[in-house]
Parts: sequence; C-alpha cells; structure tokens
Amino acid sequence: MKITKQRYVEYIINTPVNYTCTNLADHLDNISHDAINDYLRRERHTAHGVWELAESLINNGNEAYLIFDDSVQDKGFSKKIERVKRQYSGNAHGLAKGIGVVNLVHADKGDYYPLDFRIYSPDADGKTKNDHFRDMLQQAFEEKGIKEKTILFDCWYAASENLKYIHCLDKFFVTTLKENRHVSLSKEQGYIHLQQIEWADKQLQYGLTVKLKEVPFKVQLFKVVTPHGYIEWVIMNRTPGSIDTQVVQNENQVRWFIEQLHRELKQLTGIERCQCRKQRAQRNHFACCYHAWFSLKVIAKKTGQTLYQIKHNLWSDYLRNELRNPHITAYQPA
Repeated sequence: MKITKQRYVEYIINTPVNYTCTNLADHLDNISHDAINDYLRRERHTAHGVWELAESLINNGNEAYLIFDDSVQDKGFSKKIERVKRQYSGNAHGLAKGIGVVNLVHADKGDYYPLDFRIYSPDADGKTKNDHFRDMLQQAFEEKGIKEKTILFDCWYAASENLKYIHCLDKFFVTTLKENRHVSLSKEQGYIHLQQIEWADKQLQYGLTVKLKEVPFKVQLFKVVTPHGYIEWVIMNRTPGSIDTQVVQNENQVRWFIEQLHRELKQLTGIERCQCRKQRAQRNHFACCYHAWFSLKVIAKKTGQTLYQIKHNLWSDYLRNELRNPHITAYQPA
C-alpha cells in the first residue's frame, strides 16, 4: 500500500480533528509517518488542480461574479515551518503568524467555488498581494476563458493599479474604500476626505461621480449603511445612474461568500493543521484541502445539505452504535 492524493484527500475528509501525518500513519497499514511526509514533500499539487475541479461546476457567464480576498493560515506555534511570516489577519484583527493565501472565487446565484489560489511569500518570489491579484485575473481571462464581467474585492485591493487594470480589461469592479481615502468632486474643489462630502437625496440613491488620486477615470461613489449601522464607502466603474445604492449593496454583500469559503476550509479540511516544515509539503496539503472541500461541496449540493452537515454526519452512525453498545461504559462505584 502506498500513499496517493486520493487517499490523502479522503483522510482529510474523514478525520474529525487530527490532520497530522502521524495520525494518518497510525490509521493505515504498513505506511510510516516518513513515507507520508516524503509524499507531501515530493509531489507538486498546484492551484491548477483547483481549476480542473471547478471548471465543470461553474456557470461561466457574464452575470456571475469573481471575488478576491486573502486568508492567513494560522501557524502561531510554528518555529520552523517555511513561508510562515507575521502578517495582517482579519480574523485576528491584527498581526498574526501564519501562511498567507490569496483566493479567487466564482459566485453565481448563491453558489460559489474557488478557481485559483496563491501563496503570499514576498521573500521567496518578490510578489505583493496586488501582484498576485493581477496575475490571477490575467490567467482567469486569458487562460481559463472566464467570461464574468464584475469583480468584487475589499479595500485592501482597491489600489489604483488594480482599478486601472480592471478598467483596461473592460470589466467592472465593486470595492470598498478605506476611510482615509480622498476624492475630488471637481477640479476647483480639489481632493477632500470622504467624511466631508455633503450628500443630496438623489446622490444617496444613485451615487456620486468622483475622481480618485492616480486613477485616470471617474468612478461612482456610494454611501452604504450596513444593517449594523456601519458606513461603507463603495466605488464602481459602471455608467453613472445605471444602478442604485441597493443594487450596489447587494453586490457588495456577495463578497462574503469568500469569507464562508475561508471558514469552511479551516473548520472542515484542517488547512491550517499540517505540521510539515517544508513549504512544498504545505502547498501540497493546501491543494489537497481544496480538493477535499470540493468533495464535500458536490455531495452537499446533491443532498441539499450544508458542508458542515455532510462532515458531521460522517460520525452519526458511529455515535448511534456507541450509544446502543458502548465500548466504554459509565463508571459505577461498587
């Protein structure tokens, strides 16, 4: 018996909490921890495998969305794992020690699938997250043949180079701005802080045409109040007056599907739990975790359940059998 990708992915799907090579070796006949570790260090499972899984599942059309965001895979207790660095984590609301992953997700009518991912490792490849952003977009349109017109991302990717790149592709973006960004309503007025804008009722409904620094075209700015009362400054490059604030708010909320993907990868596939030290082993583990996610997703869609129900139901039969005939009974004092 030897370790294969299929076997490793099935281990990720079925193990309840422990995702280590040691635990896998303990539950396989005649396969050592070293053999599993060597497999993860030797193979080259890449992000292209994610696209191969997604290609037949997505509805590749103009009405769907592409979503970008990054996630930090927590390695807080790691001392020797390669590619681990301190970086900002939204989950931790500050700096965290881990491996950064930039994700591209396809979303359509409440359904979503990852299309691509990149490891954020500027010390190794010299690329920023914005570099990965543009590289992944280029590959999506030129190599994968993606037809989607609208790209969603948060303020961390709203750099002028990214906005210009999307505009030159003749695509639309919907993104938030940081509160410290300045905009210009007219040449005479110059650039002002977002908080200084005075909004008329029509502008609150259909947005306001503004100019961003270092962006050669004008954008529509919307003041969106979230259900919790927070203000989000959302910009897009569609024709002024073509959509209203409610539509923009609905599109901006689609972006949260990628947050759901991040949670599912962490909670259901153990993407953070691999303890291998070599970066290649970590990359292969990540790729297998995406494969495990797709496996759960396909069954969830067929059965009308959530990914969490599919994962947790794996242990329902075991629990029923133990309750009928427990291997360990409750201690009863004499």
